[in-house]
Amino acid sequence: MVTQFSDDTLIDLIVETQDDKAIEELYKRYSTKIYRKCLSFVKEVSLAEDLTHDIFIKTLLNLSKFKKKSKFSTWIYSITYNYCIDFIRKSRKMNYVEITEEENKLETAEDDTHLIEIETGRMLELLNLLREDEKMILLMKYQDGMSIKDIQVSLGVSESAIKMRIKRAKEKMRVLYKKVYKEEV
Repeated sequence: MVTQFSDDTLIDLIVETQDDKAIEELYKRYSTKIYRKCLSFVKEVSLAEDLTHDIFIKTLLNLSKFKKKSKFSTWIYSITYNYCIDFIRKSRKMNYVEITEEENKLETAEDDTHLIEIETGRMLELLNLLREDEKMILLMKYQDGMSIKDIQVSLGVSESAIKMRIKRAKEKMRVLYKKVYKEEV
């Protein structure tokens, strides 16, 4: 019966009654997506499984805070992304570069042409050479098909900052491609 409920109905049921079947259904719908995202960050099956479990528990504990201003999938993706980034920051002590307002420029569709020309195998190799934050913003945009607005909601930064981060990550891909493959894109 709960398999036919929308995400919003399941969430309401869980918040109101802690219904086990509703929790199980929500887990079935999102655990694989959460796991894949975690695995893309940590590259280790058992660690990704642990992170998936932790993220789902965190989500359940904060379900009453979900205000339905965005889709549940966007909200849980945001939790997953932020949890994984925090985990990586703690384990690798990553340094992030702040984007200044002067550097913010609009992204254009023409900027994507060099990415389209890179074959898939090479693209995966280059993605693994990027910092985790650069890799994830490109994956959010191009693999997951998230809009700038959804990425903005997920990361909690301005639209211009998202555009600049995407632009910088694409430019870094272009430079890496030229350096690694000795070819122009």
